[in-house]
Amino acid sequence: MNLLRRHSSPLVLSVLSLGLAALACGSTQGAPDGADDSSGGTSAGGTGGGTSASSGGAGTASGGTAAGGSSSGGLGGSGPQDSDVPEESEVTQPTEPVSPFIVVDQFGYLEDSPKIAVLRDPEVGSDAGESYAPSSAYAIIDAVTGETVTELLPEAWGDGAVHEQSGDRAWWLDFTSLDAPGVYYILDADQGVRSPMFRVASDVYRKVLYDALRTFYYQRAGMEKAAPFAEEGWTDTASHLGPGQDANARLFGATGDAATERDLSGGWYDAGDYNRYTAWTAEYVVTLFRMWQETPEVFGDDFDLPESGNGTPDVLDEARVGLAHLEKMQQESGGCLSVLGVGSGSPPSAATDPSVYGPETTNATIRAGIAFAWAAHIFADKDAPYATAMFERAERAWDWAEQNPDVTFTNSGNVAAGEQQSSPEDVALHKLGLAVALYAAGGTDEYKTFFEDNYESANLQMLDGYNAGWQLQFTEYYLDYTALPDADGTVRDTIVTAFMDTIGSADNLGMLNANQDAYLAHIADYTWGSNAHKARTGCLLYDVVAYDLDEQNAAVARNVAERFLHYLHGVNPLGLVYLSNMGRRGAENSVTTFFHSWFADQSPDWDEVGVSTYGPAPGFLAGGPNPSYDWDGVCPGQELCPAERPTPPYAQPAQKSYAQFNDGWPVNSWSVTENSNGYQVYYLRLLAKFVR
Repeated sequence: MNLLRRHSSPLVLSVLSLGLAALACGSTQGAPDGADDSSGGTSAGGTGGGTSASSGGAGTASGGTAAGGSSSGGLGGSGPQDSDVPEESEVTQPTEPVSPFIVVDQFGYLEDSPKIAVLRDPEVGSDAGESYAPSSAYAIIDAVTGETVTELLPEAWGDGAVHEQSGDRAWWLDFTSLDAPGVYYILDADQGVRSPMFRVASDVYRKVLYDALRTFYYQRAGMEKAAPFAEEGWTDTASHLGPGQDANARLFGATGDAATERDLSGGWYDAGDYNRYTAWTAEYVVTLFRMWQETPEVFGDDFDLPESGNGTPDVLDEARVGLAHLEKMQQESGGCLSVLGVGSGSPPSAATDPSVYGPETTNATIRAGIAFAWAAHIFADKDAPYATAMFERAERAWDWAEQNPDVTFTNSGNVAAGEQQSSPEDVALHKLGLAVALYAAGGTDEYKTFFEDNYESANLQMLDGYNAGWQLQFTEYYLDYTALPDADGTVRDTIVTAFMDTIGSADNLGMLNANQDAYLAHIADYTWGSNAHKARTGCLLYDVVAYDLDEQNAAVARNVAERFLHYLHGVNPLGLVYLSNMGRRGAENSVTTFFHSWFADQSPDWDEVGVSTYGPAPGFLAGGPNPSYDWDGVCPGQELCPAERPTPPYAQPAQKSYAQFNDGWPVNSWSVTENSNGYQVYYLRLLAKFVR
């Protein structure tokens, strides 16, 4: 669990011995047209009701500059001060128009990172009627001086084949050698078009991290969002504190019984809905802790939160917001209530429906116990009384789960929307995670022994030769065990060997040889919440570094993980930064609208950047392309149904199965654009690895 207590492993990635180490310096191999392998990835995404049914809208739209509110983007920590490189907004716009066929990371690149832009010619999908033939050469232009810095030659991806997941032909422009800080763009002089501007700087992602972390503040329930912490346009009074709401929530099936009333106020809205799910809240807390433990130097006490300046890094203060709600969900028995279903409204304070909770379950109790145990470990040297209280809660959760090993509650159709009940196999894996966390936090040998006695019989696919981002939580429970200073040598070697054997596959680090993805960030399957799967995959690959598993190939792992960040920042067939309202951070094309009950369809204040007064708050990660998208089964024929399915995202290549829309039922945009704290926290964790 403690990533600071790492061990050195003699194991190396056999697949990486085939020349991949050269890619650590940013060179590229030939790009064969690789075939996809199946990964079976899944993602839990919240759903929710909504109103109106306008058509789905265009696949891309200009991100624009945030209307209302500005921020210093202060980011402290012990890292370096901001560089001297100006923001893109401070540089005069070039005269050439931006081409949708030249895609880059619109925030920019670290000086020493690999840098590859993608040229695209659409062949399949809603943009197939457009075309782009690459010019023979391109120039990198210094946007401040107007001088040409270097010339680039395009290299065809896949020998000119059409990339199936995007429907595009593609070419790569490798400008890794550009390491001088500055603001640049790529110019196609022959056709008179350019890429978006981008920065090369040590601080290129610092203000992005600021906005992205602060989304958790805007997701806080039962807390006023007011200046100076909330920016102009995104203030609101405390939500869900009216009669019969969170402070007086009642049990599902017994709402007439006052004896079931509980104060369950606080926590975070889970996604675009305002419900709260114990198991998922616990996951967010643990991931915030993992992120801080991996990159403590990038998190200061100055993210402009109400707790800023209290001497504790703000990321840990934010984790305590989630923990405080988990404390309320834990009952005297030690068991934890499973879910809290609440009303909707825009803004959140407009919600008036009563709040209803689900009963204690084994899954919720184990998951909350993991968060409590992590808190005991993280705060041991920061707030000893709090750490002791957290450890006691974790042990109470363990004891309740031991006595109640299979208590379930299916909430779908009863309380809230997304189904939080895990399968028995997954609950068993989470219990192993709780055992490791308790032992790492100072628990007795019984927890370590429990893991050692049961880890092989649990259904972790890594041990069967398959490793993917959608099982990241479970994989890291096992890696946490290997980081214990007194881990059993045989057990540790079994786990590390399985991880190293599978992390080198074509779907993982092996993608550097296979080059299956024209946009450089391969996942085999796109599902609901695909952007989260991208972020989790990046984190999984980076675990080679985080757990100190293979020093020889650490640079390779770091560089391929960074590709997934670039995809989310614009290196994708839509040329879209998948974060909301990021024009102020240099994104020329970011998310303008997404499904969220606050930033609702047709809201005059928050619906859409450039249309509404403010648009949605900055920094939210949208769900991502979802080729399984369809409108509700009542369409066509229901009066709220549009004349045709929104296309896109319907019936598109996987990476183009996205549109800028936020319509509610029956158009059901939530399966494509809705945010989730689960998406956000893995994006944050990946991003933090590259913040300097």
